[in-house]
Amino acid sequence: MPPTKEDADATANAEPRPSLWRNRDFNLLWASQSLSDLGTAMSNLALPLLVLHLTGSPTRAGLVGTAGLLVTMVCRLPAGVLADRLDRRRLMIACDLLRLTAYGALFAAVMADAAGLALVLAVVVLSAGANALFSTAEHAAVRSLVPSGHLSTAVARNEARAYGTSLAGPPLGGILFAAGRSLPFLGNALSHLLSLVAVLCIRRPLQGPRTAPAESGRAAGAEGLRFVLNNPFLRALLLIAAPLNMAFTGMLFAIIVALQRNGTSPALVGVAGTIFGLGGFLGAFAAPALQRRLPLPKLILVLCWATTALMAASALFATSLLAAVPLACAVFLGPTANAALFGYQAAITPDHLQGRVISVILLVATSAAALAPGLAGLLTAHLSSAATMFAFSLIVAIAAIAATFSTGIQTMTTDA
Repeated sequence: MPPTKEDADATANAEPRPSLWRNRDFNLLWASQSLSDLGTAMSNLALPLLVLHLTGSPTRAGLVGTAGLLVTMVCRLPAGVLADRLDRRRLMIACDLLRLTAYGALFAAVMADAAGLALVLAVVVLSAGANALFSTAEHAAVRSLVPSGHLSTAVARNEARAYGTSLAGPPLGGILFAAGRSLPFLGNALSHLLSLVAVLCIRRPLQGPRTAPAESGRAAGAEGLRFVLNNPFLRALLLIAAPLNMAFTGMLFAIIVALQRNGTSPALVGVAGTIFGLGGFLGAFAAPALQRRLPLPKLILVLCWATTALMAASALFATSLLAAVPLACAVFLGPTANAALFGYQAAITPDHLQGRVISVILLVATSAAALAPGLAGLLTAHLSSAATMFAFSLIVAIAAIAATFSTGIQTMTTDA
């Protein structure tokens, strides 16, 4: 009797798979996003400094940053539709070309002392939209380049990349800005040029075969939302991830405000963010080992309850740099949870829905975090710093209770 397709798949899965470090195309994709992330992190520090130099207005500098966040949120769902409908490699190439052109123009304008607020705002808006599309296409393409058994490990490497660039990008941007106001934007343009070369060198297709779409863009976006809502585990997890991300963002903001109120030097205030990022960076390297010991449902419960306790502990050191240490310990488990979640999502989601499902998850999970600085500012205006931090730990406690009693998480299967 000839072997069936199922037998062939089982045999293929049983064969030893080469290490991700030997997966040429995945490494090129990983490098392209690393370069893009590094350039973005440099510019995120340099852009408000440039606006302050041009206008002297902290309000305008803040509005430019807010504009970038809003554009990213607005573009998230359309980016998912485009990543599923169009060729992902071409989308990523177009994004790199757009960002290369935008930051090249800004570099030239700053060099010529001709940069204005309108140009800066245009560059921020264009690059934010391109970042949303590039990152969504990159996330969706991982499944096409990585065997299913390596998906969680691949996402863990992506988590390490994100935390690593967040640690390296701002200091590098600051050094370049101090050396010359135009240099961070030249560095960002070069990072996108190198990213473009990496994407061009990828050999394998970044998606499965495409058919002509029969539905409208709105209907296509709704299909991704339906997929998420029809999966009990993903549906429950989004309700938990949103307050978790909001609490982490709010806590870090509250710590910075508390340190400033206490007269801590700006250099030491910046160390708080570095400590927080270092916790996530180390957690990304520990993620593969932790995933082998903790199945995803149990990992979510441990993360929620541990974060509740650690955020409450941070409140005890509200006016000290030590407040960042328990928060870094809490974020240590974040990369493991993200790697397991997105590995599971990539495994159960059809290729033609990858972009839309990822965009829905990212939008819902991170949108509440945009409200966190405002909420933290409002609370600190009426409460002590310790009480504000404790309030965020209560938000996580509510998420932990929901996770404990959620049937969607309790009944989740890990063999998908």
